[in-house]
Amino acid sequence: MAPLDSAASQHRMRRHDTAEADLPLAAASMRLRRKPGRPRKVLPAPVAPDEIHNVDRGRHPRTKAVAYEAVDRLLPRLLDLKAAAAYLGVSAWTVRDLEASGTLRRVSIPLGPGRDLRKLLFDRRDLDLLVETWKSP
Repeated sequence: MAPLDSAASQHRMRRHDTAEADLPLAAASMRLRRKPGRPRKVLPAPVAPDEIHNVDRGRHPRTKAVAYEAVDRLLPRLLDLKAAAAYLGVSAWTVRDLEASGTLRRVSIPLGPGRDLRKLLFDRRDLDLLVETWKSP
């Protein structure tokens, strides 16, 4: 058995004695303390109104990239099964029963000749009319 090089041996001993050997465990410990899952992307800060000029309205002044301003929440006209059930305040199975009985009509989106989208979609206006018919006089 060949004797170990003294410099290499001392280097290993020094590395073992320092905190560098504990860094992978310390880093893992810090990661486990965070919320589980993939870290979220950091969104850029909103553009202040004084940074937007009339000529470049809607664009970030430094990057000239489009900076979208906050818009009121846009409600979709077509609702899927869960959203329609939540809108009416009933279960998804009740909405399925209403559609099967013909009380509530679904919206069929054509995908091509003889093909329709299988997802159950309902028009918000039809849901509003259904609620109006349910109201007692």
